[in-house]
Amino acid sequence: MHTIDLLSCDERAVRASVTVVGRISRSDLSRPTPCAEWDLAALLAHMTAQHRGFAAAAAGHGDDPGVWEPRPLADDHARAYAEAAEAAIDAFAANDLDLLLPEIAATPIPRRLAIGFHLVDNVVHGWDVASALGVGYALPDDVLAAALPIAEAVPDGPSRLGPGAAFAPRLPDPGGSPLDRILTLLGRDVVPRR
Repeated sequence: MHTIDLLSCDERAVRASVTVVGRISRSDLSRPTPCAEWDLAALLAHMTAQHRGFAAAAAGHGDDPGVWEPRPLADDHARAYAEAAEAAIDAFAANDLDLLLPEIAATPIPRRLAIGFHLVDNVVHGWDVASALGVGYALPDDVLAAALPIAEAVPDGPSRLGPGAAFAPRLPDPGGSPLDRILTLLGRDVVPRR
């Protein structure tokens, strides 16, 4: 049976997000995003913090709340984001620890599952950035195939309506691509508005 190389899929999703973040100009930072109440600056600060947090967690330091806190954007926001993304990629490759992800659970999460969470986060937030910029976004089929079952396993329900919920409630599947399915499972509206 074919085993999905989750680490490779995550790395490619992260690098795709780095590419699209590289297209953000300073004047774009106030643009709205598909993430409720976040403009592009807030989304980018969150994405950068998540990479730093996952990198720290992979090295055994996920219990430090400071590593998860968004910081003000650097003057060179794209470079700071790319450096944080590479730190996460490197930390996953160098360590085989289970990860403490305090936003998700109080106890360590198996490494493979944590990498899966990181993968889905990058698939979705990469699309969020592209959507905010009005540019296309594509990922390899195997990356989407790895992310889809993880997105399908994210519980739906009233917890997605509360403050600070990671995802909005699921939306109907528009019957499009695997990326569209992942996005709608996680509350993103992929139907273009006229």
